[in-house]
Amino acid sequence: MNVIDKFIKDVIAKEGGYTNNPDDKGGPTNWGITKDVAYAHGYRGDMAEFTRSEAEAIYKEEFWLKPKFDRIALIDESMAEMLLNFGVLAGQQTASKMLQRALNVLNHNGVDYPDIKADGNIGPITIHAVDIFVGKRGSEGKKVLRGMLAAQFSVHLMECAERNPKNEEFQYGWQLNRVIGAFL
Repeated sequence: MNVIDKFIKDVIAKEGGYTNNPDDKGGPTNWGITKDVAYAHGYRGDMAEFTRSEAEAIYKEEFWLKPKFDRIALIDESMAEMLLNFGVLAGQQTASKMLQRALNVLNHNGVDYPDIKADGNIGPITIHAVDIFVGKRGSEGKKVLRGMLAAQFSVHLMECAERNPKNEEFQYGWQLNRVIGAFL
């Protein structure tokens, strides 16, 4: 099993099967894929009938290749897995922006590499910055960067519940399965 297939299997295990919780703004969801996302990819059926293989294809294209997390995996697979998980729950641009923000405060005021526009789009500049950072800091640097990602994501999830109290229902599980239990 290649790395993305393993990551997708893990995401689906966390997401589970069909749900239509009225407190979840995503609406009808199956395998962690919302109706809106499934329909954007051409699906037109009942979400209760949405197949795991259809979900896997969307995860690979929309949540792995499109945001270029596959390129981050070439440098650090664990970091790419975090970005995938965060992207599934909070959006790929949000996850990417968290990475860019962390890189910007780790560049020694632009000495190691220039600041990156934290626009949530991973391109050659962001990938180059990760590569330079990891090249300078090694495995210890990877841990620091992953810790900074986890901290930002934890706070992001807390803020989701502060903005919308209905999200408090999901907070414990999000923190346990997406942040603490998954990466720390």
